[in-house]
Amino acid sequence: MTEQLTSATTVEFRSARDFLLANREDYDTAYLGFRWPEFADFNWATDWFDVLAVQQPSTVALWIAADVAADDVKTTFADLSLQSQRFARSLHDAGVGRGDRVLVVLGNCAPLWVAMLGCIRLGAVLIPATTLLTPDDVTDRVRRGRARAVVAAADLVDRFGAETEQLVRVSAGEAPGWTSYDDTVAESVEPLPGGGTAADDPLLLYFTSGTTAQPKLVEHTQVSYPVGHLSTMYWLGLQPGDLHLNISSPGWAKHAWSSLFAPWDAAATIVVYDYQRFDATALLQVMERVGVTTFCAPPTVWRMLTQADLGGRELLLRECVAAGEPLNPEVIDKVRQAWGITIRDGYGQTETTAQVGNPPGQPVKPGSMGRPLPGYVVALVDPITGEVGTDGEICLELARRPAGLMTGYRDDTDRTADATRSGFYHTGDVATVDDEGYITYVGRADDVFKASDYRISPFELESVLIEHPAVAEAAVVPSPDPLRLAVPKAFVLLAPGQQPSRELALDVLRFARGRLAPYKRIRRLEFADLPKTISGKIRRVELRSAEEQAVSTGSRAEHAYVEEDFTELKE
Repeated sequence: MTEQLTSATTVEFRSARDFLLANREDYDTAYLGFRWPEFADFNWATDWFDVLAVQQPSTVALWIAADVAADDVKTTFADLSLQSQRFARSLHDAGVGRGDRVLVVLGNCAPLWVAMLGCIRLGAVLIPATTLLTPDDVTDRVRRGRARAVVAAADLVDRFGAETEQLVRVSAGEAPGWTSYDDTVAESVEPLPGGGTAADDPLLLYFTSGTTAQPKLVEHTQVSYPVGHLSTMYWLGLQPGDLHLNISSPGWAKHAWSSLFAPWDAAATIVVYDYQRFDATALLQVMERVGVTTFCAPPTVWRMLTQADLGGRELLLRECVAAGEPLNPEVIDKVRQAWGITIRDGYGQTETTAQVGNPPGQPVKPGSMGRPLPGYVVALVDPITGEVGTDGEICLELARRPAGLMTGYRDDTDRTADATRSGFYHTGDVATVDDEGYITYVGRADDVFKASDYRISPFELESVLIEHPAVAEAAVVPSPDPLRLAVPKAFVLLAPGQQPSRELALDVLRFARGRLAPYKRIRRLEFADLPKTISGKIRRVELRSAEEQAVSTGSRAEHAYVEEDFTELKE
């Protein structure tokens, strides 16, 4: 282990990390001076995590907090290092080797982190998956992911069919025909440190959620996520010793972002709230009891928190961030008033680490995602002309390729070539940038549409709609119109206790009119459930198709309205 502590690889990684830590509130210095470390060989488990385990063996690395303190599970860096070495040995002895793919379907339990670390040190390729997978989803993941092994919760093994019987199968909990996880980490198992992987060896395969097509298979290397998340660490504002809580479900990239790589890059403690049913008040109680210092949550959670009582608590929070979509100003104001902290936004994808963000200590502009993070060179490219300007698709310069960018889409060279055409990685997201470099999200390129020759961002209109107290969620799509080519139509999912009616439709339309320019007006509205992917993203492509069909046939749903229905809305 002494050799690991002084290895050139470890020293170079630590140097890059420490530079960002030293300049955590000096954006200009951090952005201009940061350089990605370069390695021929790298293994995050042996070159970094094991080093932490030696330097701070008794520090809690993982704290799984329950509603009752007595049910908490705390695991140190030293314990996780040892358990993951045993797990690596068990997989190795079962025939799983470097490059073999391991499907991991676990919730927020300690075996998840042990399995992830064990596979990394072994050189196996992780395929993290959500516990929400159906049997058909599992079959697809196993087949397209070419899994050699699977690690799953015992209550999920019935979703694995006969085609998985030849795989190495480990269950967290007892399951007939599966190897018990407890046996893989037993004291009798000889530890296998592993390591020695090439920097460009594959490490992760993520199935994206697929809002418009079959999920893509995103490939990351031994460097692109473990090292690439230094940008995420910087955006989060993490420091050694922090207790970092992230609200995210395992299986999605954001979980790896904020509940694995970024916190442990910073030598912080990962805090997980293990809940069966989300309750904002219970979450706040856990944050207070544990002493959480940094907190990351999606906008939906932030909105639920502001409906609870934020005041009267002795919180130790220093940093709060959100990702996924800009938060409503009302939510940001409520948190600022209660805690004296401004929620900072950020942006990235499964294909990348954090690209854009508002880092600590910098002015935050309402609605903006922030500025490019250290290590990322962002350009807004006109989708028609290919010119770089102040308005266009968010792209990354490949001439200065960031370490956090994926290798490509596995087994899909055409899609990879399209995403990396013309010297840029294309995100598929559209944004604008101001004179100070602050980037504001507009929407997915496929979702932006024209109405009366004006470009409409569904995202902007939806952000207004969800401020109405009766609206839980909204999706805006183009509705064909003979005069304007298309007009904005909103599909609205109502909040609990609300019922669809003509009066409510009128109230929502009036509410939106008072907050949107005339050319952005929502002119059609329908109360309905919203089709979603397994990760919860709205499938606007399905709504667009349904609306085109409805208009072409002259049909209208029971709770669908157009502005002509309301004499009260006449100009």
